[in-house]
Amino acid sequence: MIITIAVIFGLLGLMMLIAPSILWMITEKWKSSDTSEPSSLYKLSVRVGGIACLGIAIYATYGLFL
Repeated sequence: MIITIAVIFGLLGLMMLIAPSILWMITEKWKSSDTSEPSSLYKLSVRVGGIACLGIAIYATYGLFL
């Protein structure tokens, strides 16, 4: 169970770090009528969230080996 959570958070965190624009297209683009790309603040906040998700994944994996 914990390893599944770690994998999900790890993959989500990597996606948030590497490609925040894809996440924006999936979740936020339909809400806006005139923008064609996410703002730099949105990209920054998604990347910070990605770091947090990776931290959770690392902590969960570390907890398995204690």
